[in-house]
Amino acid sequence: MLIGDAQGWLDNFVSFDDRFLERVAAAWPVCMALLQEQPDEDAITINLVDHLAKDAVVRRLCHWVEYQFEPFGLATDGSKYSKGIIDLAVLFDWDREKYLAYECKRLNVINGGSRSSLATVYVTQGMMRFLTEQYAEQLPVGCMLGYVLDSDVPFAQSRITDAIGNHIPLALTVGPTPLAGIESIARFFTRHTRPSGSQIELRHALLPKP
Repeated sequence: MLIGDAQGWLDNFVSFDDRFLERVAAAWPVCMALLQEQPDEDAITINLVDHLAKDAVVRRLCHWVEYQFEPFGLATDGSKYSKGIIDLAVLFDWDREKYLAYECKRLNVINGGSRSSLATVYVTQGMMRFLTEQYAEQLPVGCMLGYVLDSDVPFAQSRITDAIGNHIPLALTVGPTPLAGIESIARFFTRHTRPSGSQIELRHALLPKP
């Protein structure tokens, strides 16, 4: 839970995401050069986190970058439980409830010569986890990283846009709205109303395979 002005926290998260993605862009070619032609999501994320955790700039920006971070929920009896596993999370101090979540999904996967956009999975098994507050509970910002494995970012983005428009439970209020790209990373944001009534901004970054 965040204490203080919600807009102030949103601005801080947004500013951090901009700077963090600059380091992701720097690590991305080196990370992908180590992997096979169509790597799985976990292999990509593990290697990306490994590079980011060693990055001198990232070390100054935050407390820690965690692979498969488990946020805790609070049961009615006061005990804590796991709410699931976030692919990548940035922690700013020892407070486990104050983090910036990055849910990672593969896009445009080539299998047997055919391409699967996986845009629906990106929406239903990625974005929706922020809407239900399985991830980023009571937090104003969440982030999506799309690993575009055939490098066709325009195709991936058009399919995601269609999938967002077709999925009513997303309760979209703003977007998709373009953001300034960072090197080869294409970016946009969406804003949504959660069932609890709170708003969340989702920031999307699409990374083309080098």
